[in-house]
Amino acid sequence: MSSLALRAAEEGGFQPPTISETHLPEIFPWMAEWGTGFGKNMLMALLAVLLIIALFSFAIRKQALVPSRTQWIAESGYAFVRNTLGRDILGEKHFRPWVPLLFTVFFFVLFNNIFGAIPFLQLPTFSHAGPAYAMAGMIWLTWVVLGFRMHGAKYLKLVTVPSGVPKYLLPLLVPLEFLSNFIIRPVTHSLRLMAVMLAGHIIVMLAGSAAEYLIVQQEGIANTGLGVLILLGSIPLYFLELVMMVLQAFVFALLTAIYIQGSIEAEAH
Repeated sequence: MSSLALRAAEEGGFQPPTISETHLPEIFPWMAEWGTGFGKNMLMALLAVLLIIALFSFAIRKQALVPSRTQWIAESGYAFVRNTLGRDILGEKHFRPWVPLLFTVFFFVLFNNIFGAIPFLQLPTFSHAGPAYAMAGMIWLTWVVLGFRMHGAKYLKLVTVPSGVPKYLLPLLVPLEFLSNFIIRPVTHSLRLMAVMLAGHIIVMLAGSAAEYLIVQQEGIANTGLGVLILLGSIPLYFLELVMMVLQAFVFALLTAIYIQGSIEAEAH
């Protein structure tokens, strides 16, 4: 934030942060021009994996009949994924094999989102398009392969040919259904997560840089007061962003369950 305010002072006015400034320099910048450098967001993705393993390993180390607070939190998180995202969406017959995947997706996205609310980290991993596309791509591959494994080549017909539609409409509807299910669905699955995380990150950057510019770089009580008001106003925005971080993790995992359920029950649709 201080670099933004300093640049604003040097150029004679406030310069709002841009999207490019959310992309921090690569830590190990080999081939960085192609986006393959090892950056902060990659480091935090690895950190999320380690934290999830450490948290749940620590929570279940004793497995007491009367759980400790940590064990209760871990068990509640697992029960939420198992029941709300697993059993309620996939059904009693099919949900059990998919609980580990749904558990992993929910908590991995949740931890990477919450990084954006932690001082010094302050960067949601999925505010960048690359990680969001990669997650959605793996989910897309999962439910597509599942559909073909369960239904064979007929799966393509099941998801592209609506039942009960007059045949003369099929030349129009089949391409639309194909685009909707195999192209648009994974794109929106990723962009929804990325756009919300990026918007929240930009708002925090904008509020912080504007407040610092008014308080530090400008003179006068009015500018200082306005900067303080911006800081105070950013507090509810911070908590709103925190809510959106949790909500987007839930939505991403929920859509994952819905897509898997659609592949399993393709013949019923």
